[in-house]
Amino acid sequence: MPEKPDLAALVGSRICHDLISPIGAIGNGVELMLMDPGSTGPEMALITESVAHANARIRFFRIAFGAAGPDQRIGRTEVTAVISDMTHGGRVTIDWDSPTDLPRRDVKRVFLLILCLETALPYGGRISIDRNDTRWSLQASAAKMKVAPRLWECLINPAAPAEIGPAQVQFLLVPEEISRQHRRLTTELAENQIRLSF
Repeated sequence: MPEKPDLAALVGSRICHDLISPIGAIGNGVELMLMDPGSTGPEMALITESVAHANARIRFFRIAFGAAGPDQRIGRTEVTAVISDMTHGGRVTIDWDSPTDLPRRDVKRVFLLILCLETALPYGGRISIDRNDTRWSLQASAAKMKVAPRLWECLINPAAPAEIGPAQVQFLLVPEEISRQHRRLTTELAENQIRLSF
C-alpha cells in the first residue's frame, strides 16, 4: 500500500523550491555589483551577508521541512556544507559526524531536531551530532540554556497540550517523522545539556 502523501512536506518543498532561484539570482546580482570598485562598503557587505544567510537557511529548510522519499539519499559533504553556511557567523556551532552516504529521511529528522535544540540556545552553544551503527545521537551544551518543558514534552508525548507558534512547529513535526519510521526518540534534559537519540 503506497504511503500517504505528507502534505506539509510537499508544501515546504514547493516554497523552498520557488524561493531558492530568486535568492540565488539576487546573490549573483550582488556579486556583479561587487565587481564595481565604487560599490564596496558596509552596505554591500550587509547585503552580501544577508543573501548568503537567506540562501543557507532556505537550503536547510528544504531538507528539514521538505519531502523526503524512502529511497532518497544525501551525501555528508552536502549536509556539512549546508550546516557550515547556516551557522557561519552565528552563536551556535554544529559538529557533524556520520557516514558519507545518508538516508534523506534521517537527515530530515536530525535537521528538525537541530531546530528544536536551537530554541534552547538563544545565547549560543554547541550541538554535536553522531551516527553510530544503529542510532543517531544529538547533544546540545551551553553555559546558559533556555528550556521550555512544555515544548520538549511534545516530542515524547504528542498529545501533551502546548501552545505552538510558527517558530516551534518543529516540535510537532518530529514525533510524526519518528513514528513514520517506527523509531523511538529518547530525551535527556539537564541544566546545561540536552541529549537526544533515535
